[in-house]
This record gives sequence, C-alpha cells and structure tokens, in this order.
Amino acid sequence: MLLLALNLPARADFTIAKGGKARCIIVQQPGATLVESNVVHELAETLGKITGATFQIQEAEGAKVPDHAIIIGPGMVAGKLFPEVALDKLSSEELVMRVKGGRLLLAGGRPRGTLYAVNHFLKEQCGVRWWAPWATDIPHRPSLRVPKLDVRSQPAFEYREPYWWAGFEPHWKAHNGANGQNQEIPAALGGCIKYKGFCHTFYPLVPPDKYFGPHPEWYSLIKGKRTHENAQLCLSNPELRDFVVQRVKEWLRESPDDKIISVTQNDCFGACECPNCKAIDDAEGSPSGSMLAFVNYIAEKIEPEFPDVAVDTFAYQYTRHPPKTIHPRPNVIVRLCSIECNFREPLDHPSNAAFLADLATWSKICHRLYVWDYVTDFANYVLPHPNWFVLGPNVRRFHDYGVKGVFEEGAYGGPGEEMAEMRAWVLAQLLWNPQLDDRALIKEFLRGYYGKQAGEIIERYLEVMHKASEGFNLRCFLGKDPPHLRFQPLVAAERLWQQAEEAASREADPDKLIRVRMGHLPLRYAVLSRWVSLRRECREEKAAWPWQESRKAVADAFRDVCQGVPGKDWTPVRVLSEGGRQVDDFLKPFAQDPPDANGPPSP
Repeated sequence: MLLLALNLPARADFTIAKGGKARCIIVQQPGATLVESNVVHELAETLGKITGATFQIQEAEGAKVPDHAIIIGPGMVAGKLFPEVALDKLSSEELVMRVKGGRLLLAGGRPRGTLYAVNHFLKEQCGVRWWAPWATDIPHRPSLRVPKLDVRSQPAFEYREPYWWAGFEPHWKAHNGANGQNQEIPAALGGCIKYKGFCHTFYPLVPPDKYFGPHPEWYSLIKGKRTHENAQLCLSNPELRDFVVQRVKEWLRESPDDKIISVTQNDCFGACECPNCKAIDDAEGSPSGSMLAFVNYIAEKIEPEFPDVAVDTFAYQYTRHPPKTIHPRPNVIVRLCSIECNFREPLDHPSNAAFLADLATWSKICHRLYVWDYVTDFANYVLPHPNWFVLGPNVRRFHDYGVKGVFEEGAYGGPGEEMAEMRAWVLAQLLWNPQLDDRALIKEFLRGYYGKQAGEIIERYLEVMHKASEGFNLRCFLGKDPPHLRFQPLVAAERLWQQAEEAASREADPDKLIRVRMGHLPLRYAVLSRWVSLRRECREEKAAWPWQESRKAVADAFRDVCQGVPGKDWTPVRVLSEGGRQVDDFLKPFAQDPPDANGPPSP
C-alpha cells in the first residue's frame, strides 16, 4: 500500500488553546459511526488534559460550522468544506489531517480512518505517546498551536500485529495503529481484521478422533502407514478436499464478519507420502506444491458464496520453499514463516540467504503475501535476546518485497518479558510506516518509558549485548553457548542496570523505577541460569564478582520483583516461557546455596 505524507512548512496556522483556554470547538459530523463519535469525545478529553481547557463538542447542522473548529469525520459537512479531499474515496484506513480557512479536518475512511487521523494528530502534533497500556505520556501545553497541515497517509501494511502481551490491550492497539485479530478490538474502537481460525487448523477442520477411524485415507501416509500422529492430511484425496470445502463453509457461516479463514498445516512435519501427493511435490520441487493445490481448490469452491473471503495458508518449515508452477489464486493468502532465521542479523545477511530467496520468489507469485515473523526466545521469555536492531531493517525488507501483512510473534505469556514493551511499541510504529528510523524509535521509547537518564543507560546496555552477540546464530529458541551471556558482557550489563535503577530512583514518577527493576530481571535470570559457569569464568579471569556471593540471595531478589506491586496488574511476573514455566519452578533449584569450588578468590 502506498504511504503518502505532504507536510507543509511549520507555520503556526491553527490555534487550539491559549493560556489554558480553548480557542476552537470540536464538530461531530451528522451520521457519525460509533467509533467516530467515541473518538470525538476522546479528542476533547485528551486536549483538555494537555491544555487544561474545556472543549465544547457540537454536531454540525447543515453547512453551519464555526469559523474556528476541528471537524471530525468524513461526513457531508466536511465534504462541502473540503471538497478537494474527496472524502468518499478514502480507503478503509486512510487518514487526512488538513488545515484550511481557519478549520482543522481530522477524517478518514471507514471503519478506522478517522480514528487513526485523531490518534496521529495527538501523537504527531500534540506529543502524546501511548507507550504501554499502563504508560501514557501526555504533555502539558496550556498554549497549543499546530502548523498548516496537509497530510494524507495510510498504513504500509494491511494487517499489522505486534503480538506481545504488552500490546494486547485494545485501546493500546487502536492508539498505535495495530489491527490484528488476537485480543480482538471491539467495534467501538474501530474493530480489526478477523480470522476464522488462525493457525494449525488441519485437525480442527478434520478431527482425527472423529474421522481417522472411518477415513484413515484422509490422513498422511508415512513410511507405508496411515497415521494422524505427528502428521498432516492427505492433500490429494478428492473426498477429503470436498469435505474440507464443506467444513470451511460451515465455519464461515458461523462467523459472517470474518474475512480470512485459516487452512493451515499442523505444527509438525509429517507430510503425506502417498503416490499422488508425492507426485505433485516432486514435480513442484517442494511439499508446498500439494499444499497450494489443496488450498487453491478450497478457495475456488468457496468463492461463489464468499467472494470477499480469503483463504490463508502457511509457507512454514517443510512447505516454506515455493512451488515451481502452481501459484496461489487471488483469494489465497500465503503466510511465509521465518522460524529458521538468524534473528541477530537482518534478512539480507548471508546467514538468512535461503529465507530471503524464498521471500523473493513468493513475492513474485502471490497476490497477498503475509509474513509470520518471530521476535522473542520462546524457551526463555525473560532472557536477553539481542534482536532489537534488526526489527526495522526486516520490516523494511518485507515492505520492499510487497508483503501485505505482518504478524510479529513475540512473548505473550504475561508481564516481565524481556524488552516487551519496547518491541511492541517500536514494531507498531514500523508496521504503520517502515521508513521511520528504528534506532530513533528505540531511543525515544527508552527515554519515555524508563526516564531520560535511565533510558540513555539502557540504550548503552542494548549496544553492549548486541556487540557481544556478534557472530552468534540467534534463533527463536536459545542455541548453545551464546557469547552475550558470558561473564564479561553480563558484568558490563549488570553495572549498567544498577546505574539505570539509581537514575530511575531520582525520577518524580515512581512507576519508572518499577519498570527499570522489571527490565533488570533478564540479567538476573541469565546469571541464575548460568551461575556455576559464570563463577568459573570469574575465577579464571581473576575478576571481581558484581553480584551477591549467595545464589539464593540473587534468587530471592528475582522473586521479590516478580511478585509485583499491589494494585499494578502489569507487575506480577509468573510465566517465563511459551511452555508455561513458572517463576517458582525456575527458582526451586536455588533455594540452597551450592558448594562453591569455582568461586573467585576472596578480596
């Protein structure tokens, strides 16, 4: 999708408030949708918090609009006053911010364009930041004026989902331009793009406990035996194909608002090896051949009844490599999954050459290519994972190859996940506009969320860990002997986090200290996990040990932070991995201090 922005020179042309007094009114269009009506009131409330003024809201009557007004929405009155904008031709998420004749227009297409126009105005012109659901910065500006705006833009991707627990809250998603279906955004906040099913739907569509007995031929033939264990479906079976067509239709009739249906392989290997499936895959050079032939058949059969629905499938693990001749139908979405990549390096790094080649080929043959990207360590949610500086380059690369939607799968188990708030916020901004400076976004977030001094120190920590991880193949499950988790980089990191805590303790906002202490958890997690080897390294290097001598004491400090702060539901930390590992289970081995033959010499 194109992203256009025409920003004229910054000449103060529209006064919102002066000396804490409102200098304009807010006008709601006749026939405003629920989300447009809600955003009118949110704008008035937020401008009131910024300026201290009270803003009047009125509904436009005919063409009678006060000379100095903020007009919200794409209704008839706005169309008459701003005919050059062609409001009726705006796409569903396109926004307009325009000053003309002493009036400010904030409008967009439906359902979410006006919502985004108001939120972008508050962010770009008023300085509001929605860092996390529990952390919003609203500046105090009793006098507020904005330049002569002429902005028209829309998001770079049609589907945008930074999938982190810190980014689940619907208001946060609406404020930051995310529109993914997980943790659904209600219609009052603009709604979202909705899937029927989302992933790994083969067995929900064809449950083996019900159908394997009477129809073993519908399931994979592996080593001469039909099986449903660690297996898939027999994609060439004509009876199964027609059965799945009917199941897909049933699902869609149950959920008429869903415009994408997932027909996706199970989360394992086990492709069918029957002669018909194998013949397709051999001819196409990849098991994606039989997969795409199967999905194309379903997409073709449902199209007459569901012309606005797309069938979504995966290019994942064994199906990642594209087929030679079979191309997705126009109503098929392929989600290309990056699970094998080295996430320490950008996609154009030699270690990611195979994935980039597949991305390039899929982009040539697929009308609607999506990407399922991985941006955490699923085995260790609370562990330093230095992929921070590839987020921007990779999103830009997706956009360069014409990707239409991006699902960024992060840590989704609860509070305390490593740099979760930063990744969620930075990714949300990049998925709207990949051309933004990702390093500048990281810098801005760190200073805003943790405090200016603490943020500067934490930025140095990121640089230390990034440099220490050089040459390491960083996967979404931790590999062996990561260099950034050895003694020297962890010592440097620990000192920086201690300095960050000291800086945050001087902040007027006590929540910033809580945030820094939670951000410090990954270092303690790494130290506890690698205590014996770190003590050995310390002794060999004849270095000073920067942590307490007692492992139990370090574990107790970790537990204290994880217990959280009463009344702040974003502070208790419980889940440490995708598998559900609990804090108490992690800390149980550290209840007693072990004999320490590897410890450093006494000072």
